[in-house]
Amino acid sequence: KTELLNAVADVDALIVRSDKVTAEVIEAARNLKIVVRAGAGYDNVDLAAASARGIVVMNTPGQNSNAVAELVVGMLLYAVRNKFAGTSGTELMGKKIGLMAFGAVSQNLARIAKGFGMSVAGYSPTGRPQKIVDAGCEVCETPEQLFKECDIVSLHIPSTPQTKKSIGYDLISQMKKNAILVNTARKDVIDEEGLLKAMTERTDLRYVSDLKMDAHDEVVAALGQRYFATPKKMGAETAEANINAGLAAARQIVGYFEKGECRFQVNKKPCGCK
Repeated sequence: KTELLNAVADVDALIVRSDKVTAEVIEAARNLKIVVRAGAGYDNVDLAAASARGIVVMNTPGQNSNAVAELVVGMLLYAVRNKFAGTSGTELMGKKIGLMAFGAVSQNLARIAKGFGMSVAGYSPTGRPQKIVDAGCEVCETPEQLFKECDIVSLHIPSTPQTKKSIGYDLISQMKKNAILVNTARKDVIDEEGLLKAMTERTDLRYVSDLKMDAHDEVVAALGQRYFATPKKMGAETAEANINAGLAAARQIVGYFEKGECRFQVNKKPCGCK
C-alpha cells in the first residue's frame, strides 16, 4: 500500500488490475486525471471519490472475454470428468448451459459451447434480450427459468447493490438434478450461506469458481469434491488477455488526453468529456 501511495504521487494517469484505488490513493494522487481498470469489472475503484475530484474512471470491456469463456469450459471439463481422477464422468455434448447476463464473455462462451454440441440459453437482467436472439440462443424470461431448465448455469453479472448476494438458496435449490453452477463473475454475487444450505440439501449439485468463497475451508469440509475454486482469480490470466487489456488501457488514456474521449467511462462524466 505504501508503495502504491508513493507511486501515484505525481502521476496524471493510472492503469490497474487488482490494486484497490481507494479514496486514500486518490487523495495521494494530486495530479491524477484518469484511472483505467484493465479489465471489465471496476469494483476495486472508489467511483464516488474519483467523481468528487473530477477524475475519469474507465474499464476495458471485452478484452478479457475470450479468456474468461475458455476458463469456464476448462473448469467444466474438470468437473464433469471428476477432476480427472480416473473414474467415469460425463460429457458436455447435449447439455444445456444457461448464461446469466449476455455480455462479451457470455457471447464468447455461447460460441464455444455450441462447438461442444451444447444448447445455450441466456437471461438478460437489463430486459434487452436481442443479443441472445441474435446469437441464436434461447431466451429465458426470468432467473428462475434459467436455473430450473439448464444443466449448467454460468454467472456473468457485475457486482452492484442489486446483484450482491442475489444468487442464493432460492435459485440454487431449484437447479436440475446433477446441475453445475459456475461463477467467474464476482464473489459477492453469491449468498454463501444460501449456497451451502442448498448444496447440503442437494448432494447432486456442484459449484466451480475462480473465486474462493470467504468460508472456503468450511465449504471444502462440507462439500468435498463437489466444490472447486482456483487459488486466485484466473479469468483474465492469459498472455493474450493481459496484452489486449493493457494496450486498450493505454490507448484509452492517449485518446482521453489527446481528444477528450471517454467512451468507456464508468463514473459520472465531467464537463467537456466526449
